[in-house]
Amino acid sequence: MKNLKITKILILSLLLSITTASFSYSQSKKNISLETLIHEMIDRDIVASFPQKDFRLKQESSYNRASVSPKDSVGWFTNKDLNNNDKDRNFIRIEENNGQKEWVLMDHQGAGAIVRTWMPFRSTKRVNTNSIIKIYLDGATEPTLQGNMLNLLNGTGLIPFPLAHKSLRSAVSFFPIPYAKSCKITVTERPFFYQFTYREYIEGTKVKTFTLDDFHKAKNQIKQVCETLIAPENTTEGTTVMLKEIVNSKQEKSIVLPKGTAAVRALSLKLGSSQDSLITRSIILKMEFDGKKTVWCPIGDFFGSGIGLNPFQGWYRTVSEDGTMSCRWVMPYQKSAKISVLNLSKEPIDVELNTVTGDWKWDKNSMYFNAAWRGQNPVPTRPFSDWNYVTLKGRGVYVGDALTIMNPVEKWWGEGDEKIWVDGEDFPSIFGTGTEDYYGYSWGGMSTDFYEHPFHAQPYSHKYNKLNRKTIIGERNTKGYSTETRTRSLDVMPFGSSLQLDMEVWSWNDCDMAYGVGVYWYGDATTTSNRVPDPKGALSAH
Repeated sequence: MKNLKITKILILSLLLSITTASFSYSQSKKNISLETLIHEMIDRDIVASFPQKDFRLKQESSYNRASVSPKDSVGWFTNKDLNNNDKDRNFIRIEENNGQKEWVLMDHQGAGAIVRTWMPFRSTKRVNTNSIIKIYLDGATEPTLQGNMLNLLNGTGLIPFPLAHKSLRSAVSFFPIPYAKSCKITVTERPFFYQFTYREYIEGTKVKTFTLDDFHKAKNQIKQVCETLIAPENTTEGTTVMLKEIVNSKQEKSIVLPKGTAAVRALSLKLGSSQDSLITRSIILKMEFDGKKTVWCPIGDFFGSGIGLNPFQGWYRTVSEDGTMSCRWVMPYQKSAKISVLNLSKEPIDVELNTVTGDWKWDKNSMYFNAAWRGQNPVPTRPFSDWNYVTLKGRGVYVGDALTIMNPVEKWWGEGDEKIWVDGEDFPSIFGTGTEDYYGYSWGGMSTDFYEHPFHAQPYSHKYNKLNRKTIIGERNTKGYSTETRTRSLDVMPFGSSLQLDMEVWSWNDCDMAYGVGVYWYGDATTTSNRVPDPKGALSAH
């Protein structure tokens, strides 16, 4: 009976893999639709290839319109990203529909899909709003989708968790809303802060416009995707290669993966006991694919844990309570692969590294996984500046990052906006409203609690009590370490020739901070970055 049960499980697993592969193939032949986009959220193979249906990620936000050019050192760092009154004009326009005043926040012409929305509570105490958000598609005079501005997009209304959810003092949604011709978004009260991130597909891309009928028809698929995102599983089927050794100080240990075309489908790392919380910055993960060095990153920044082992669960990475760090990025290669662990610390450390490789069909769109790190200590907060995460040259897809900062004062450090230039554009495709907004929460000086979501998290804050995952009472400040991490779902960022991601350094205090960031992207063999291995920096940027 036991053997029969095992046989049934193997048959079901095989059927599931065949169905998934067939569905992935059929997806490439289909028009863009709610069905294809929902599936894409849990198909990790898709992100490892350049999009067959090419697009660029764009964003409408309430960034201060005085920010016109980095040559204007005053206007570029102006921080009034909200709309206290109509004179602020950090929105597109005001219009009247059926006798009602509406503020237009987005008005995109062409084929696209909304893939991420973020809006905060009006204040740290006011968590409700009467404003109605209206989404008009393809020039319709009546909205296809409307509802309370926060409730519609926080996981308590039509869109289920975790596709939409209440983050710390904000509503965040990753639910896709595709459209064939145009999308206009309005609200019925003067807007506050906001971000609407969307895909702009190349001309000629066929898109099936979202309807509520499609939403109801896809309910079973949506439910399955939600369940999968909440409880991600590491791949176990394939060829396992592991390393279990003591790595001495300044020593490097490696494993060689099976030769031929394949892909890493699961990777986990566990260290022996160490009393040094900085060990996660001192142990470096290195990878080579087809002779190309693509990964050099401290393990805390690679797995999103930051300084120390800080448990959280996401779609691509998990840090478990027992200290096991795992990732589920798909990492293809054509001929060879090697993964190494470098110990920069002063003490020997027990290392257990496990990898699972599986099949991969390499084609012209296949890309290599990359991860790099930058650290700087000190980072002066005056004068205001843009701190470069990474600059990439070539073709690829940017997929995420993890930021750890050391703040020496109690005042909030994260007013700085993300500014992302793609393919040599004159103005950033993405111009944000604050570092915490980029990482999916709001009111950063007050939001020091632990939180986790499949696509972003705050796994560590200095004032956070790990034992009960609550912030220490009376310690609502951001002095000390903080770690924020974000991996991208449908909001991945393809680039054809270049990508530059800067994060504005904007603290309420004149002080020196320490910054460290891990960045993740896929790229062709010829794609390059401005990040290089930095052993000295890893040891000094604490």
